[in-house]
Amino acid sequence: MKALNKYIGQFLEYLEIERGRSARTVRNYHFYLKRFAEWADHPAPAKINQEMVRKYRLHLNRDLEGRDDVNLKKSTQNYHLIALRSFLKYLAKIDVKTMAPEKIELAKTSTRHIEVLEPEELERLRRGPLNEDGLIGLRDKAIIEMLFSTGLRVSELAKLQIDQVNVKRNEFTVKGKGSKHRIAFMSDEAKDAVKAYLAAREDTSPHLFVGHDRAKAARGVATAISSRSIQRTVEKYAMEAGITKRITPHVLRHTFATDLLRNGADIRSVQSMLGHESITTTQIYTHVTDKELGKIHKKFHGKS
Repeated sequence: MKALNKYIGQFLEYLEIERGRSARTVRNYHFYLKRFAEWADHPAPAKINQEMVRKYRLHLNRDLEGRDDVNLKKSTQNYHLIALRSFLKYLAKIDVKTMAPEKIELAKTSTRHIEVLEPEELERLRRGPLNEDGLIGLRDKAIIEMLFSTGLRVSELAKLQIDQVNVKRNEFTVKGKGSKHRIAFMSDEAKDAVKAYLAAREDTSPHLFVGHDRAKAARGVATAISSRSIQRTVEKYAMEAGITKRITPHVLRHTFATDLLRNGADIRSVQSMLGHESITTTQIYTHVTDKELGKIHKKFHGKS
């Protein structure tokens, strides 16, 4: 086995076991590092240097096709570089001589556009499940209220179990990316919606949200709802509410964050509630203060 492949394998195991990264993250890092190794013809770690990385960056920028673009997006190129930088950092950690990881700089990217629901759109979406009869309407109401109230990722919501969420309190612990735990908070509306849904259920499933297929229900079977089903639920009510832009569970997460910032929350607190490892990730939401800047401009500009 080539030395580089051996170290890549060890690094992937390190990500899984010691860093607690998800299977998907490990697969992505494997893909990015395999691409680098094959392009560079499996160099010894000591042979990896700035000139090699410079040529690799040109290769990423010029030679590879993206999903929608002629070339890879800058953000996708950066994913490759982040994986390589993390790998080099690991090599330094285990005392293998190689290029210093901090010498790899990421490409500058354009500001990411964040789609959010305006207040009136949000209210129309939240009213949607009220038109749905029975258990499904109660479940869907609880799903939408929980997404907006907690800012959970859709996968985090789908995995919740009943005993995790104490409906007598307004907070609970959730395990997010990298198996890191954080506190999530429920509004009174979310708490009431969850209580109403659980009170109407007759199954014994431990999952907070389950599918209500009639055939399975007749056999007493209730399985956890999938992330895809939650996504379809949100899309359904957005369409019924006449919202023309594409609404996903992640848009409700964006709306949660922007709602906090618009109402005066500090960005560090929002970072904690979203479960972001880096403040840089949370800073994509700072554009929402533009309206407040406009008010300040109007109040103070040209008054002399």
